[in-house]
Amino acid sequence: MIVAVCVDEKNGMMFHCRRQSQDRLLRENMLLECGKRRLYMNEYSGRLFKDAVETEIVVSEDFLRDAKDGEFCFVEDRDIGEFLQKVEAVILYKWNRCYPADFYFSINLSDENWVLERTEEFKGSSHERITKEVYKKL
Repeated sequence: MIVAVCVDEKNGMMFHCRRQSQDRLLRENMLLECGKRRLYMNEYSGRLFKDAVETEIVVSEDFLRDAKDGEFCFVEDRDIGEFLQKVEAVILYKWNRCYPADFYFSINLSDENWVLERTEEFKGSSHERITKEVYKKL
């Protein structure tokens, strides 16, 4: 599976059980990345994608278990460590600023198991600059 995660400069994902941001243009970018492939997520994240039309959105509390090879998962409030053996790639969307956080992305993408395949920057709806990094597992 391919995991998409939004993080701040310190890999923070959430603060007091709330997402740090919900940038509309970032979600559009994620849907373009998915193309026609399924995008799995839980109910919490699913509310953000209620208007998505081109991508098949699958909402399930077991979405990390349900996703198959080549399918996407949007992860906001889960540690993916338990599912690391299933992860083929990670797409990090970086907010390029520090927010308060108490839940962090825990995978070390700078170790020898991962390679940075591509990077791009784009302007978001609520952020001047969002950096997208795509890592592939070796």
